[in-house]
Amino acid sequence: MNIWIINHHALTPDMSGGTRHYDFAKELISRGCKVTIVSSSIHYSTYKELKEYEDKDYLIEDIDGINWIWIKNPSYKGNGINRVKNMLSFMRNTTRIIPTLKLEKPKIIIGSSVHLFAVYAAYRLSRKYKVPFIMEVRDLWPQTFIDMGISKWHPFILLLGYLEKFLYKKADKIITLLPKANLYIEKLGVEKAKIVWISNGANVMTKEYKNMLDSERFNVLYSGSVGLANDLGILVEVASLLQNNNDIHFTIIGNGAMKEELMTKTKANNLANITFLDPVPKGDIYDYLFSANLLYVGLKNLPLYRYGMSMNKIFDYMSVAKPILFVSDIDENIVDIAKCGFVEKSSNIKQIAKSIELISQMPSFELEKLGKNGYDHLQNHYSIKVLCDKLEVVLKEAVNDKKSV
Repeated sequence: MNIWIINHHALTPDMSGGTRHYDFAKELISRGCKVTIVSSSIHYSTYKELKEYEDKDYLIEDIDGINWIWIKNPSYKGNGINRVKNMLSFMRNTTRIIPTLKLEKPKIIIGSSVHLFAVYAAYRLSRKYKVPFIMEVRDLWPQTFIDMGISKWHPFILLLGYLEKFLYKKADKIITLLPKANLYIEKLGVEKAKIVWISNGANVMTKEYKNMLDSERFNVLYSGSVGLANDLGILVEVASLLQNNNDIHFTIIGNGAMKEELMTKTKANNLANITFLDPVPKGDIYDYLFSANLLYVGLKNLPLYRYGMSMNKIFDYMSVAKPILFVSDIDENIVDIAKCGFVEKSSNIKQIAKSIELISQMPSFELEKLGKNGYDHLQNHYSIKVLCDKLEVVLKEAVNDKKSV
């Protein structure tokens, strides 16, 4: 089967961030499929251009057997009008450039909703080639914007709402990453049978790791976006409370809107027990994760999480068999389900600091047992192999249903 995946922000392991579609593509290729990924090379959190185009507006590379097409787009920073222009440019350039490349006709096309305009580009290409169209819903647009305080009557929100309903209607299948997103999608008149949950996940890691942290200390590490939703101000406050405990050290790896503010606060309080590092390539992050004693996840209690969560970082944490501290009151969270760590429902700084001190004093075999629980749960339910088993079923059903029409 020849599969095309349109994902504006798809990444390779030499870049920092999630590699869902790279991982899926590699597994699908091992099963005899051909895969083309179409993406932009401007990184979504660093805003850096990662490729050199010279006088072209696209690049084609063979990346581990994947036919990868990079689309040149205007640069942007933040979430203002320039980001919208970047989204529209990706949609326009993808639908314009791809048909000129004389690629082998796809059997099916997947459009991933990092934003809806990329999904619309996938729909347009599916119409041109007369093949099934699968919509992958990563975030619920525009509901996420509304939950974050933007008026539902804003013209851009109204446009996204119209586009969302249109794409749900046109999709042959809808893949959602969030376990309860079907409750939202069904309210828009979409039949339940059309919706399939395929979570994020991770490869089950078996490699040898390098130690990247001070092994004389109990290392608490966070890796990922440093944004509002991640609520990392809590971790800095905890570090401040524990600054006299020389046995515990905190590390934050990543970039985001809140990083500069958190670093300024750390410096103002002369905190020597917390280190900020720039993002590292996905292929290297596992050395840092394995070097830690406790891996941290925090989330603000936002309405958008009522449909569940599917965070790349938690699956990456589980893949190195390390215990996790999850700070949020989200129900049915995977750390509880897998029994792979500790959950703090309250954002009480003193309570979290006390918990970390107690965890740091636990026998190593108890922490190792929690880490193994997470590793085993990943292997059984969220490994790339298991997720691709589900994806293959969806792809075959979509193709067969199209044939029967």
